[in-house]
Amino acid sequence: MLCVIGDLVEDVVVWLPTNLSYGTDTPSRIVRTRGGSAANVAVFAGAVAQQQHNKYRARLIAQVGTDTLGDQLVEALESSGVHPCVVRSGRTGSIVVIVSPDGERTMLTDRAAATELNRAPANWHEGVSVLHVPAYSLFSQPLSDAAQQCIEQAHEKNIAVSIDASSASLIKSFGVDKFRDLVHQLRPKIFFCNADEAEVMNLKEQPLGLEIVVIKAGARPTTVIENSVVLSVDVEQVDEIVDSTGAGDAFAAGFLTKFAEQRAGATSSASHDTYICVVAGHALATRVLRSPGATMDTP
Repeated sequence: MLCVIGDLVEDVVVWLPTNLSYGTDTPSRIVRTRGGSAANVAVFAGAVAQQQHNKYRARLIAQVGTDTLGDQLVEALESSGVHPCVVRSGRTGSIVVIVSPDGERTMLTDRAAATELNRAPANWHEGVSVLHVPAYSLFSQPLSDAAQQCIEQAHEKNIAVSIDASSASLIKSFGVDKFRDLVHQLRPKIFFCNADEAEVMNLKEQPLGLEIVVIKAGARPTTVIENSVVLSVDVEQVDEIVDSTGAGDAFAAGFLTKFAEQRAGATSSASHDTYICVVAGHALATRVLRSPGATMDTP
């Protein structure tokens, strides 16, 4: 099972048919969905693990408020085959995603209770083979301490750890050298980033030296650096892109679900085919690109 730690919030996605008209009305299309990078990965992973017969196909460690919105988000997780390993306290967060006519996204974030998790519920690791940590979960306290505690436990229990760089701007705010040092300290088996994040971290000149580094580049080929060997995997053209929200999370979910499946079926925990994992990530991201918001529902 794939387990993810981090945000469970409401996404309010706003599509603008024209440029925003400040100080007056701008007709738009608005959709409310479950959101948060961690929740997205867990839900997408749950969707691609339908062949499993147990009720829950993925797990999310998170904190949401003691409010109606929190109730709705937890129910949405359960209906998606995700075990909500959640703490209930405070006020549930929301993120407004404004999608401009050219497809560019601007996010207004109020993470609220999502950053207030200080310890994962006991036994979160039962049945887990991979722990995924978006770097969003490492940039704010006390959530960062809770995430790092889970990573330490994962290493002790031979659970593979993956980290996603999440945001070039937040890496800059956090401190590039500080973030690189933290990644080295946490020793993930897999590190995801996009081209902007790789540039900010100067990965071309200063490789991280981790076992697997995956660099996404939108429609351009995905680069995999595995034990210093570089692999380039083409991305199939996606027609009729509706929204890029959640596509990176879908890629991580597809990759890691396939990776966990290979670990479960292998005689050695080191056995895996990274190329197949990347292809699975591309396939799931394509489904999300053709859907509104961080969903796989075609419009």
